[in-house]
Amino acid sequence: MDLGSTDLRDVCDGTADTADTVDATETADAAETANAAADGPGAGVRALDTEAVHAGRDDLARQGLHAVPIDLSTTYPSYDSRGEAARIDAFATDGAQPDGPPVYGRLGNPTVARFETALARLEGTESAVAFASGMAALSAVLLVRNSMGLRHVVAVRPLYGCSDHLLTAGLLGSEVTWVDPAGIQDALRPDTGLVLVESPANPTLAELDLRAIAHACGSVPLLADNTFATPVLQRPAGQGARLVLHSATKYLGGHGDVMAGVVACDEEFAGRLRQIRFATGGVLHPLAGYLLLRGLSTLPVRVRAASANAAELARRLSGDPRVARVHYPRIGGAMIAFEVHGDPHEVIAAVRLVTPAVSLGSVDTLIQHPASISHRVVDAEDRRGSGVSDRLLRLSVGLEDVDDLWRDLDGALTAA
Repeated sequence: MDLGSTDLRDVCDGTADTADTVDATETADAAETANAAADGPGAGVRALDTEAVHAGRDDLARQGLHAVPIDLSTTYPSYDSRGEAARIDAFATDGAQPDGPPVYGRLGNPTVARFETALARLEGTESAVAFASGMAALSAVLLVRNSMGLRHVVAVRPLYGCSDHLLTAGLLGSEVTWVDPAGIQDALRPDTGLVLVESPANPTLAELDLRAIAHACGSVPLLADNTFATPVLQRPAGQGARLVLHSATKYLGGHGDVMAGVVACDEEFAGRLRQIRFATGGVLHPLAGYLLLRGLSTLPVRVRAASANAAELARRLSGDPRVARVHYPRIGGAMIAFEVHGDPHEVIAAVRLVTPAVSLGSVDTLIQHPASISHRVVDAEDRRGSGVSDRLLRLSVGLEDVDDLWRDLDGALTAA
């Protein structure tokens, strides 16, 4: 069984990921220090679990509120048109959040802003900018760099299939060079605007040394897709990434009922992202912002509980003769990838408790065949070359009882 560089027994015992845990602790400390100026009751250096519950909500008690209000307005009245013009001019200059009352839903929304504040605090960055989907968020990053004449992207496979397709097809005018991590520095050019990686990667769960990659990037911004790990397991900004991308549809929302994307970054880059969002209209609906903020409050609990289930399932799968190979990251998490000796399509067809569906990060367990769905848009040769075999299945482990999950998987593997 292939478990990357980790013995699965050690992962399940909690002993093999010591080095990764140290990194996570260091980045958590840095993020908490950066959040020390948080305004509100109990402000100061706060643990991740506390931030997940309180970030973006610090002003509620002073307003006599407990639950977060949802502002569904698309426009806002103003009798001061001169002041409104000044705020719009200021936004056009640097993309900073307009001072004073809101102007228009495409410029910003108070409910969405609460989620952005909370996510930035969890990731340890100055700001965050939310979008209608993860792909809208990635597109905005590329458009920011393209607008500066920096159209070249250096990327490491595997990535989420649609991210790969967006770059390979050049749909936004970008040019991509695919490299192994060791080749990043040599691939940089004067017009390189971005280095893009995902760790753990979708769907193979391959892990990268983000600190070493950030060093190789030099002055070129590193964008790390942190969808699988979440800030509970990893904070890329503390390891040198300037941009941290999430498909917030996944673990941040956590219940399979909201679609969104978000980029955590410094305020300078956030301003440019807001300008792109305003111009292209890729805004996040306020109800989605509310659901995401609510999702963050249980994020640490959900990720840890699902990760415990995943580690146990990975242990059982690794000893099963019907399974050829198991991929489970040193950092842990709730995602498993495994290759079967039998027909993977028959496994998909035979599950009953596990849901056969795309996406991931929900409270219920999902299974899918990447070569058929999430990575179908990637050229077959490129797909296989990055480790996405035709017999690979991706399992997003939820919060069900682990024995119930195993009985379902056991039956599906037998059917295959």
